[in-house]
Amino acid sequence: MRIGILGLGRIGAFHAETLSGLDAVESLVVTDPFADAAKAAAERFGAEVVDSPEALLAAGVDGIVVAAATDAHPALILAGVEAGIPVFCEKPVAKTMSEGVEVLKAVQGKGVPIQIGYNRRFDTGFVNARAAVQGGELGKLHTVRSTTLDPAPPPAAYIAASGGIFRDCSVHDFDIIRWVTGREVTEVYAVGGNRGADFIKEAGDADTTGAILTLDDGTIAVVSNSRHNARGYDVRMEIHGFTDSIAVGLEDKLPLRSVEPGVTFPAGTPHDFFMDRFTEAYRAELTAFTEVVAGTRPSPCTIEDALEAGWIADACTLSLHEHRPVTIAEVREG
Repeated sequence: MRIGILGLGRIGAFHAETLSGLDAVESLVVTDPFADAAKAAAERFGAEVVDSPEALLAAGVDGIVVAAATDAHPALILAGVEAGIPVFCEKPVAKTMSEGVEVLKAVQGKGVPIQIGYNRRFDTGFVNARAAVQGGELGKLHTVRSTTLDPAPPPAAYIAASGGIFRDCSVHDFDIIRWVTGREVTEVYAVGGNRGADFIKEAGDADTTGAILTLDDGTIAVVSNSRHNARGYDVRMEIHGFTDSIAVGLEDKLPLRSVEPGVTFPAGTPHDFFMDRFTEAYRAELTAFTEVVAGTRPSPCTIEDALEAGWIADACTLSLHEHRPVTIAEVREG
């Protein structure tokens, strides 16, 4: 099949590399406002370059991958749907939840599949954890812990436009908690602080946060995030039930150092970047999209899924600013 890529920044170029290695993909068509980025992709992956999204949609593509700036996501999703072309779009659907809801309303009933990029759903550890929960291996759950710690903050310009740490970073934890447990979040309480880069505080954001999520069956989920984790990129989950407890991310590249005597785990070189930690997950995610394009599977992460994670992020943001518990119903209705 022929896949179009809109946006060739860091993640767009990474997707181009991944797609070019998939058996199902015969050719790529790319476009980016920066001609040098498009040219580099063409030279590296043998892609065809066009000068606009409109030209890309008219180039006979079977599916499109939206990796452009967040502000462009709604218009590009809608353009793909109007053209009848299946869409993969990196999260978020839109910069604000109100915009995201409008996108959902606009695409409902169109019959064009849309997949939003939440790559942890395709990581083998998380897939196995979901299967264990669904299979009843843990019994009734009581506690979930989810962690995302970045080795260093992104640039100041990125932070200023990110929408905040809950919408940019923690949202991955929120999505994977929903997906693994099969439950919905009803209430949150969030805290945050600034112990590192001044530009994060100046942007009105926190660099380190914690959130307590109450799920609809009473399970408590604890989410921990930071822009500062010098030892590496740390993504983990623990799921505790009345029958068993399991973990995702306990492997030799885990960026932790044990101080217990005689303990050599973890023994590997720590993960230092999300592309390192989730290389195979990204490949599985885009392989899934080729199956969506082929019509052999439904979207594994819909706009509705993405919006649910977004409501949790909005609730945590409000909780942080107002120092109080916030229900999901409050932000959804407000």
